[in-house]
Amino acid sequence: MRQAEGMRLLTVFGERRTWGALGYAFIGFPLGVAGFVFAVAGLAVSAGLSVTLIGVPLLGFVVTAAGIIGAGYRRLGRSLLGVEVEKPTVRRRPGLVGYVSERNGWRALLFLLLRFPLAVVDFVVATAFTAYSLGGTSYPIWWHFVHQRVNGRERHGFQFVGNTFADTPLRVLAVFAVGVVLLLAAPWAVRVVTGADRLLIQNLLGPTKASRRIQTLEQTRTMAVDDAAAALRRIERDLHDGAQSRLVSLAMSLGLAKEELDGETSEETLTRLRALIDSAHREAKDTIVDLRDLARGIHPPALDRGLRDALATLAARAALPTTLQIDLPERPSAAVESIVYFCAAELLTNAAKHSGARRASVDIRGVNGHLLVRVGDDGAGGAELGRDGGTGLIGLTDRIATVDGRLTIDSPDGGPTLVTIDIPLA
Repeated sequence: MRQAEGMRLLTVFGERRTWGALGYAFIGFPLGVAGFVFAVAGLAVSAGLSVTLIGVPLLGFVVTAAGIIGAGYRRLGRSLLGVEVEKPTVRRRPGLVGYVSERNGWRALLFLLLRFPLAVVDFVVATAFTAYSLGGTSYPIWWHFVHQRVNGRERHGFQFVGNTFADTPLRVLAVFAVGVVLLLAAPWAVRVVTGADRLLIQNLLGPTKASRRIQTLEQTRTMAVDDAAAALRRIERDLHDGAQSRLVSLAMSLGLAKEELDGETSEETLTRLRALIDSAHREAKDTIVDLRDLARGIHPPALDRGLRDALATLAARAALPTTLQIDLPERPSAAVESIVYFCAAELLTNAAKHSGARRASVDIRGVNGHLLVRVGDDGAGGAELGRDGGTGLIGLTDRIATVDGRLTIDSPDGGPTLVTIDIPLA
């Protein structure tokens, strides 16, 4: 147990992150002083010159430069503190007003102002622990060379309170032990004081919750537009290759029948007419089936009666015996119902085709404002995103993302498989 604790202390002391935090404390002090001076001087001079034509452009320069300095701190925090912060999205209005009102630049200015006291604390703690720990651990080497005369007597070593000196073997060993303790505690102390820097970098130099939300909405909007475009292309292709070609064949058959009627009505002619009409009748029925399937693919008629009835019909027609459980306090929106229906249909189809399962289950319930959809099977497992060529589960993930939903897969090799879809109802 003691050996494990010792190894853990040595591991922490030897971590790159530990030395990075120590380096950040030393490097960050002059950078913090320079950044604070720049921020204060830039704001003060810009405010003083605001009545002239130079003040506003100068303020725009200060804000822009602060954003550039903030980018440097993001890289420094990533390399020395291990803080992974995304680059914030710049949404600048056109013209000079855009540079002055750029939000990320003002957040970087606030960072430079708050960073100064933290830089002082970091530097003092790092310097104190480094100096005292190195001094204590090396004390047995240099204590004898430190001497002074006290009350006419030559004394060596470090002087404690009063006339007490660390000049005996026991006292030298005690100073050495304190130095070792400080040396082992230094990484933890530096990590603690630089923790505030990590929070400051994450909250002021990274994207805000609002900008993340906007970026997510832009991505989901793009997904929705692409999904709608793909659906329109699929509908056009199905109409062109299916129903349209059958209608053309039907029109040609009826045209030939009409031409035959304009001529003689012999027994041979009537036989050919019957054959043409039978062919046209079959084409008409097949076209009706194609159009019905196409319409069902756009919006299943069963959804008009609600998600419960639609999924009950889907489970009854599934290739695998499927159990269905639904517990919804209220009916979801039409968009959510459609997404849940098509996702359940795709997952049941995948289970029947690829998993070798004998049974499947669909469990849908509302929990704390979220719609949870769990589709499972007792198959061989091993399902994961991208394994099917990127057309199945990834497509479902993109479809769910349009309503801020998430898809998770639990499918170990050997099974079973459970796919969970979480969609916020608000």
